[in-house]
Amino acid sequence: MDVVTQTANSLWQVVLVGLLLGAGLPAIFALGLKSLSVGAHTNPDGSSTATTAGKAGAVLCFSVVLIAIIAGILMLMQGFLADSFGIHVF
Repeated sequence: MDVVTQTANSLWQVVLVGLLLGAGLPAIFALGLKSLSVGAHTNPDGSSTATTAGKAGAVLCFSVVLIAIIAGILMLMQGFLADSFGIHVF
């Protein structure tokens, strides 16, 4: 019974990470794009301006995605450096 409990525990962790990184980051990026368009005003010359709240929401969403990308690259590089050269970054 202990094997079933450990398997179920590992399974929900894998599903959660898969949802966050697999579908969550593109969804957060899409929310950032959507926040730029919400409340945007079209000027008479055809250009559009976003609201301050829309820009703030977009910056927040894009920064979360950027931090996740940088963290992933650093984790991959840390594993490569440790395996290849014996260098431990963290």
